[in-house]
Amino acid sequence: MAIADDDIERIRSAVSIVDLVGQHVQLKRAGRNWVGLCPFHGEKTPSFNVREETGRYKCFGCDKAGDIFTFVQEVEHTDFIGSVEYLANRAGIQLTEANPGRTKERQRRKQLVEAMAQAVEWYHQQLLTSKSSDARAARDYLRSRGLAGDVARQFKIGWAPDDWDQLARQSGIASDLLRDNGLAFTNKRNRMQDAFRARVLFPIFSENGEAVAIGGRILPGSADPAKYKNSPETPIYTKSKTLYGLNWAKADIVNKNQVIVCEGYTDVIGFHRAGVPRAVATCGTAFTEEHVRLLKKYATRVVLAFDADNAGQGAAERFYEWEEKYQVEVSVASFPKGKDPGELAQIDPAALGTSVEGAKPFLRFRLDRVVEGNSASSPEAAARLGEQAMAVVNEHPNVNVRKLYAGEVALRVGLPASDFVALAERRTRSPQVRVARPKPRQERRENAEFVAIAMLVQNWDAIAPFLVEALFADETYRRAFVAVAGAGGDLVEALELADPEARDVLERAAVVDLEVDVDAEARNLISAAVRRELSGGPVSSESDLIRSDAEARVKMEELRTAERGLDAAGWLLGWLEARMEARTGGV
Repeated sequence: MAIADDDIERIRSAVSIVDLVGQHVQLKRAGRNWVGLCPFHGEKTPSFNVREETGRYKCFGCDKAGDIFTFVQEVEHTDFIGSVEYLANRAGIQLTEANPGRTKERQRRKQLVEAMAQAVEWYHQQLLTSKSSDARAARDYLRSRGLAGDVARQFKIGWAPDDWDQLARQSGIASDLLRDNGLAFTNKRNRMQDAFRARVLFPIFSENGEAVAIGGRILPGSADPAKYKNSPETPIYTKSKTLYGLNWAKADIVNKNQVIVCEGYTDVIGFHRAGVPRAVATCGTAFTEEHVRLLKKYATRVVLAFDADNAGQGAAERFYEWEEKYQVEVSVASFPKGKDPGELAQIDPAALGTSVEGAKPFLRFRLDRVVEGNSASSPEAAARLGEQAMAVVNEHPNVNVRKLYAGEVALRVGLPASDFVALAERRTRSPQVRVARPKPRQERRENAEFVAIAMLVQNWDAIAPFLVEALFADETYRRAFVAVAGAGGDLVEALELADPEARDVLERAAVVDLEVDVDAEARNLISAAVRRELSGGPVSSESDLIRSDAEARVKMEELRTAERGLDAAGWLLGWLEARMEARTGGV
């Protein structure tokens, strides 16, 4: 969706950043700022600053910064479009498409989501209230699995009647919406027929809570050979980009910086029942890179709550690749043999939490499977075990990790560690691509140049006439000035123009609380720049503005006086710009 710029500005004007942040952070007034404990990292002393005048926030502890849109993206874990829609709804603003050609597509998606939500509720009511024998059987089954009552209501579990077309006939949903959502199809008699029949249904929601699909399971004893049936991919549902339960789990995922990935819907519900509500499940597909990319928005630790060894070496290589590419840690939880999380939630809920706490790094899990399943009782067996173990170890792309595990393998089979370390070192593999990490930001003292930029950001009209690029000796402050001056004082545009270091200066400048004399600060900044220029020696130029050093010193004296200070400031600013141009050759 392309949103009109006018709508974004209307939202920015209508929403108070203090009110918005105040819903998540307890703020206290401190001068012209509001301060509180940062919601993005743990701290005991408030370092999170919010300024209403500039519409910005900045944490001086973790460096998180932004405006109302970035704040919503951070706390709601959505994209920019999602933040705009969230804030538009809050402010009662009707959004318009910047690209009218996509309006129909957006409207259609909204209709499909609303129709799916209507179907989910219809199926849910069939489970809760229907007096039919098949609905009673469904309730009995769910009760036997611990999924009755409040659990069924929490997860909107439903029941598809054992009939051909009850949903199509009774739900009131238009045929084309049923068809496009995969809820019904046209049969050979040219009549609408329900896609789900005689199944317990688990509705699937997007990460933002929109109903997008359904997963169905037959009851025990059913003659239907297909135990599970899921919605097909539709305009609102892509399996590789959707995780069951993420809408319910994301708050705890963020809080614990950990997500548990399961295989089935009842596994997710089991974790919730056991007090571990950060579980999600794939929707009838393998765990994919798209899923990892989605989860990285919420956490960096991924625990696999299924038998990750079944997929073999190919899966292992993908997991290691994802760890490196997305900077996540993949580990595996082990459960009592023959028990899945859904079953454990009934017989031993505490075991689920214990299994997650004891999750092993993926390579450790793979290696333990090999070592525990083989004996080293003879020289031949020890040699075979060493070869099998090193085959697993050498799947890992990091040579140092391989060498450490190689030492463990050597100890297990009773052979020299140097031999196994050499095997780990010789493993051939294409060079690793490492993500460049930003260097730690160097703290800058809030000197006169920073104060000038802060005043420029917060009160453009008061100081802009006194500032030129030549006043800034610090390169980063100079680039920050160029960005905000090029944007005509528009902070949002300046942030887009600025490089990362200059952007950091502008973010700090937007929220710093300063009580200063604008006139005095401007004179001090001009004086400092003139002194630097004079110390740099004379320049040669044909410009009439290049005057003698002596004349500049006279103007410096006048700058301090009330009567001639303003005229002197203007003269010196022109002199500084001309000298700068002469020194740089106009570059």
